[in-house]
Amino acid sequence: MMSMSLRALALFACLAATPVLAQSASPATSPMKASPSAAPAAAPAKDTAKDATKDTAKTPLLDLNSATAEELSKLKGIGDVRSAAIVKGRPYKGKDELVQKKIIPEGVYAGIKDQIIAKQK
Repeated sequence: MMSMSLRALALFACLAATPVLAQSASPATSPMKASPSAAPAAAPAKDTAKDATKDTAKTPLLDLNSATAEELSKLKGIGDVRSAAIVKGRPYKGKDELVQKKIIPEGVYAGIKDQIIAKQK
């Protein structure tokens, strides 16, 4: 008889807890759902990426095979000595030859690779 009372008590406890569990899993309080305040923070990052793309698209690529030493020296990490070396190493089949021919280090190349091109004549 005691075990039937315990079973009944356990069943009652489970049934009583069900509405509480259902409420805690509601979509409004679910931890999986992002809060409305998090959404606006993500939007400016996308706009910034679009702006960066627009800036890159507006700036014409600098041709390694025809740019002057002065134009090349305006690139980040390229001074007078490196720009003279770039001019001396012409012609380039590809812009990555700057690193292959050891004219500039990879770190400098990584900073300017989106601003240069090696056009073929």
